Amino acid sequence: MKTDIIEGLWLDERQEIALTELVELSGIPEAELLELADYGAIVPIDPSAKPKQWTFTAKWIVTVRTAWRLRNSFELGPHDVALVVTLLDRIQDLEAQLRKLRAQLSPRIP
Repeated sequence: MKTDIIEGLWLDERQEIALTELVELSGIPEAELLELADYGAIVPIDPSAKPKQWTFTAKWIVTVRTAWRLRNSFELGPHDVALVVTLLDRIQDLEAQLRKLRAQLSPRIP
């Protein structure tokens, strides 16, 4: 029986990570991450800082890992990946809003 070791990471959306950490954790080369940021697909906490000093919320780790898988699976260019990432992020936001609204509408149990 073969046992696979799986990497685990506890993500807290309030946690800040440096650009170099995002590169390491996502597997995406720094140049491509900077390109995603240029397209607006990922947003640093302080966009006015120099790119080498950018920090990101930890939520972007999952997003950029997904972007990297999509890029490799479908041979997408950086602009295409940025579009997909932007749409996926928007879908997650809309799903969160929908869950919140459903919770408000559900009958309250005494």
